Amino acid sequence: MATSSEARFELITRNLQEVLGGDMLKSVLDEGRSPKCYWGTAPTGRPHIGYFVPLMKIADFLAAGVEVTVLLADVHAFLDNLKAPLELVAHRVAYYSNLLKAVFESLGVPIDRLKFVVGSSYQLTKEYNMDNYRLCATVTEHDAKKAGAEVVKQVSSPLLSGLLYPGLQALDEQYLDCDFQFGGADQRKIFTFAELYLPKLGYRKRSHLMNAMVPGLAGGKMSSSEANSKIDFLDPPAVVKKKIKAAFCEEGVVENNGVLAFVRAVLMRVVEGRLARGIPLNQMQPIVGTDAPEGTLFTISRKPEYGGPAHFASADDLEKAYAAKDIHPGDLKAAVGEAITSILEPIQKTFEASEEWKQVEKLAYPPPVEKVYHPPPPGKGKKGAQSAATDPSAPKTELTEAGPTPESTATGLEPDEAKSAQT
Repeated sequence: MATSSEARFELITRNLQEVLGGDMLKSVLDEGRSPKCYWGTAPTGRPHIGYFVPLMKIADFLAAGVEVTVLLADVHAFLDNLKAPLELVAHRVAYYSNLLKAVFESLGVPIDRLKFVVGSSYQLTKEYNMDNYRLCATVTEHDAKKAGAEVVKQVSSPLLSGLLYPGLQALDEQYLDCDFQFGGADQRKIFTFAELYLPKLGYRKRSHLMNAMVPGLAGGKMSSSEANSKIDFLDPPAVVKKKIKAAFCEEGVVENNGVLAFVRAVLMRVVEGRLARGIPLNQMQPIVGTDAPEGTLFTISRKPEYGGPAHFASADDLEKAYAAKDIHPGDLKAAVGEAITSILEPIQKTFEASEEWKQVEKLAYPPPVEKVYHPPPPGKGKKGAQSAATDPSAPKTELTEAGPTPESTATGLEPDEAKSAQT
């Protein structure tokens, strides 16, 4: 574990995109005490392998002597435009808890040094709610909407709950007693919101550390709600291979290349973490080849006629070779697909060995209900109506002056609008 305050600060902040309030963090380290961090995740969609990025950074925090709290933000999950229906939130909290612990164990992180907290365990208390009301009496609608713009799901008719989201996340810093909050770069506006408004409630300003966002396989942000843009932790090898094969990976193009970005953000960090735990380089297959020279962090295996294995000691070297078209997209994808399958294997073995986790998964993410087509009775439906119109023996319907239908009265909408609301 890093001992000097300078070494600890370097370990805490390495590979991050941005640090706000670094001087405050340095002061805590100079005092000789262990900084307290909180990282939160709202249990909504199924977690994807992009979660490796913050979880490996948390491993750095622990190595630097940081006390880390993982917040399973169930209340936030419900407030974010009903991404997680209330009846499913508790099951998804349990699913996330099982998964995160399995990922940490696969990375060699001792979970007994982590504190897991469910948001509703304190967010429903009298004190927290009073602070939330105090915040609501201080924050403008403009600032609340702006703070959540990158995190809260944006819709044409936003709900009031989305405006509460940033304030609750700010209050979590106080109630979890942290020195810094950690999150993705998409959280920046919420972080600056907290820096502005917590002091107005008489609470101290915290530092904020941000990791870069991992591009999805189709380019853009990797998202739990877009199945084709991400790889699930439980995806079998065949599915991983299929998704990687279909990923955006234009030859010679580095920018917005999700496959290359994953090598930099995850695979090379996995190798560094294993090396730090004393695992020999020749035991890193398939991420690193058996014949790789010292210092290698990633290997692309190729047949001799195509240049043989290519070893890379840094992401910059890999990206330069790819930009120069020395590496073919097919070879890169094959290497990344095998590497991802290998790091998911221990997590999936833990899942298969846990009957509790498997049961929780069924409850947290039940299969969608398939719509069953029921044909109309004879004489009904569109064709039946057409037949009745041309049949002189069919009973006639007397036309009356147009008025509100029972459907429109029940919904408070005009008749056509009522039909749309019910479909």
